[in-house]
Amino acid sequence: MVSDDVNVILATDCGSTTTKAILIEKVGDEYRLVVRGEAPTTVEAPYEDVTIGVLNACAEVQELSGRQILEDGALLRPADGRRGVDIYLSTSSAGGGLQIMVVGLVRRMTAESAQRAALGAGAIVMDVLALDDGRLPHQRIERLRELRPDMILLSGGVDGGEQRRVVGMAELVAAANPQARLGAKYKLPVIFAGNVDVRPQIEAVLGSVAELTIVDNLRPTMDRENLGPARAAIQELFLRHVMAQAPGYSKLITWTDADIMPTPAAVGSLIQTVAEDQGINVVGVDIGGATTDVFSVFDGVFNRTVSANLGMSYSVSQVLAETGLDNIVRWVSEQVDRATLGNRIRNKMIRPTTIPQQLEELKVEHALAREALRLAFEQHKLLATGLKGVQQVRDIADAFDQTRAGEESLVDMMALDLLIGSGGVLSHAPRRSQAAMMLIDAFLPEGITDLAVDSIFMMPQLGVLAEVYPQVAAEVFQRDCLVRLGTCIAPVGHMRPGRSCVEVSVKETGQTVSVSAGEIALLKLEPEATYNITAVPARGLDVGAGLGQAVSRSIVGGVVGLIIDARGRPLVLPADEQQRLATVRRWQSALAAYPDLE
Repeated sequence: MVSDDVNVILATDCGSTTTKAILIEKVGDEYRLVVRGEAPTTVEAPYEDVTIGVLNACAEVQELSGRQILEDGALLRPADGRRGVDIYLSTSSAGGGLQIMVVGLVRRMTAESAQRAALGAGAIVMDVLALDDGRLPHQRIERLRELRPDMILLSGGVDGGEQRRVVGMAELVAAANPQARLGAKYKLPVIFAGNVDVRPQIEAVLGSVAELTIVDNLRPTMDRENLGPARAAIQELFLRHVMAQAPGYSKLITWTDADIMPTPAAVGSLIQTVAEDQGINVVGVDIGGATTDVFSVFDGVFNRTVSANLGMSYSVSQVLAETGLDNIVRWVSEQVDRATLGNRIRNKMIRPTTIPQQLEELKVEHALAREALRLAFEQHKLLATGLKGVQQVRDIADAFDQTRAGEESLVDMMALDLLIGSGGVLSHAPRRSQAAMMLIDAFLPEGITDLAVDSIFMMPQLGVLAEVYPQVAAEVFQRDCLVRLGTCIAPVGHMRPGRSCVEVSVKETGQTVSVSAGEIALLKLEPEATYNITAVPARGLDVGAGLGQAVSRSIVGGVVGLIIDARGRPLVLPADEQQRLATVRRWQSALAAYPDLE
């Protein structure tokens, strides 16, 4: 429950380039976003004090809201009438965020569990070292010295299991004696989350060269993960060591009424809160200039991955390198000169703050976003899997399944209820239908899925608020953060060209549409209104209830509408260039995505 004396909440997110502040006030019986302000982050010269950027962002909030929240360079607390705030919270990814190296025994077992723990805590995993990673001992030592992480997470061995090789990996860390990224003034934090029987040896090996923290084994048995203690230790060490070394953070820590959280961990916390509160499966994505984070909750299991080389500015050339020019060009509805397009993409990396000035440039940027999102989601599905090494009972039907036990992804697109997009290219798309198409083309939702975007990128602030007041965070998220784009209905199965795939009717409006294979259609609905729909797939196709089975349910209207996508899964474009151009134009025109195709 929220205390009766908490009526005004201030929260900031200190990003690598911009510090964002939001002000939330209690209006009647509900909490609502009042205003948002931002200012450049000030961790670098000549300021070298993050609190300057925080105060500047808060000053803009003060000016826009008319509420005095600053006095003599400090926050006014508690709130009294139109002065002050009751609580102040913050997240941070300034200075490159939290960077961790993972060390384990078997890459696809304990090392992968450690990687999940680090990613769930909001870290960027710089590398994963394991006995079966194909590297020689001296190469692993060289890698540890070269990367200079903020901390190391060491795992290995189930409780009562392997000891000798776990100690051997710890000895590699001791031999490397890696220095922290932010300087050599303190010992590098190392978290040991492995076999409990080997703790005395680990202390003997690492106690003198690192600040050692020992937590419960994250893989106590072959068939169980226990990631919570390791994640909690990572965030505590992030606050005590990494944050304490960054300019001005020691002062900022004294201002906040709860621990400062890494920005990705805060977003993950909010995704989990929403999934738990509504009892749904959720996928969220945050696409930035350098990285793309993907979050998922399926049947209560949370996973996060960060694609540190897939972004829309600083790492846009890496997107080009990984996907290839052909995959980018396929989404553009005009003929493009490939050499010019390649140069344009590389110029974006050189000048990362530029934004498209012409419609053609906007389409290219959206094509790049589709590929960055698609690649990041593919990486996510590879990590969001069952536990490796677990023996499973298999029946005769499984004999024909080529997926190895424990390697099936937990991501089930047919079971997905809500897909949330965040980041500049999605949240600030000139038309919401453009954001909807990017999400559908990249993630290929199946069955019936709700689509939404973060209106002004306040998910990090709401995430840290969710740690203190989850009800308030969920309330503001639904009312002020989430922009409902609409609902996507996508039948899956073998489609026959030119034949009707699905018929969708809306009870309240009397609308009925039949969509043929290879097409996409849109029904406009009133935003926030509730509708009862029925989707009847053709024989051999599935929209969530089985082959040929109709689905009836209620949906909430979005700003784009009800999207019926009968283009098939996977989505295949014609090989012929002229046919491809005509197809892409037809799809984009159906959703009125761009003004020249209306």
